[in-house]
Amino acid sequence: MSRHPLNAWTVNISLAAFTLILFIASIYIGRGGELLTDKFALISETDRDIAWLVLTEIRLPRALLGLLVGATLGLTGAGLQGLLRNPLAEPGLIGASGGAALGAVLVFYSGLAAGTAMFVPVGGILGALAALAVLYLLAGRNPSIVTIILAGVAISAFTGALTSLALNLSPSPYAALEIVFWMLGSLTDRSMVQVWFVLPFMGVGWLLVVSTYRALDALALGEDTASTLGFSMRSVTARAIIGTGLAVGAAVSVTGVIGFVGLVVPHLMRPLVGQRPASLLLPSALGGAALVLAADILVRIPVNGPELKIGVVTSLVGAPFFLWLILRTRREAP
Repeated sequence: MSRHPLNAWTVNISLAAFTLILFIASIYIGRGGELLTDKFALISETDRDIAWLVLTEIRLPRALLGLLVGATLGLTGAGLQGLLRNPLAEPGLIGASGGAALGAVLVFYSGLAAGTAMFVPVGGILGALAALAVLYLLAGRNPSIVTIILAGVAISAFTGALTSLALNLSPSPYAALEIVFWMLGSLTDRSMVQVWFVLPFMGVGWLLVVSTYRALDALALGEDTASTLGFSMRSVTARAIIGTGLAVGAAVSVTGVIGFVGLVVPHLMRPLVGQRPASLLLPSALGGAALVLAADILVRIPVNGPELKIGVVTSLVGAPFFLWLILRTRREAP
């Protein structure tokens, strides 16, 4: 909560309503910004089963994944910024995104993706879990925040190098192209099977991150103060890192890499709810969901040519914001 609880409620309710509007719009807006309500009505007159199938197996999974992935990136971004007390922290910092991407890429590289689409998210989840295991092996039993950051950067660099190696050694240019397109991030051609597969991982991750909300407020005063108030830094760090890894790994495994959402959204929400890390979690989740849904609607607007990848759109928005943030941080430094 912020200093003014009523304002916090207003912000959260407004964001929830805005996200709901974008969610419904995502279902009913097609290529070129065309509204699909008339088409759904026409199909329903002919065969209601087909209309229901199109709605539940094509339109709904895309909107649901936009909602879930955006909420995951926004929530974990706010949680990591509070945990690390670093405004430049984002979910990819701990290496889970890179691990998930590598796991999915290996599925493409090995040809398993041709068997069933479910092998891709399975590979992504296993890659994220492997990255978390390596993170804790590198960081030790009682890691400091700095050690976790350094280990995460090392894992991200190494998984990125292995992903590039897989692209370089790809036996077919078509396989390499498929890998590149997947890594750009997209919500198209996903099914409810994939939604149900990643939802438990995301749910557990959300709960672990949210369970640290009181400790995050205490951490704003420093680790010593948080320990004095009775918070175990080892437990808090483990819950935040593992929760972020599970949720973000699940997101990346099914949509590819959608960057900058976890970095940008918490900064957009802070002027609305204040500086307390705990008050930032829910608005960031709602804001992240809204941003990803809006970006996914935006990529459908062009009528001609291939549909833009959502990761490209978020990077085009997030990269300039990131540079501005670095400049502002440098100016504010003593």
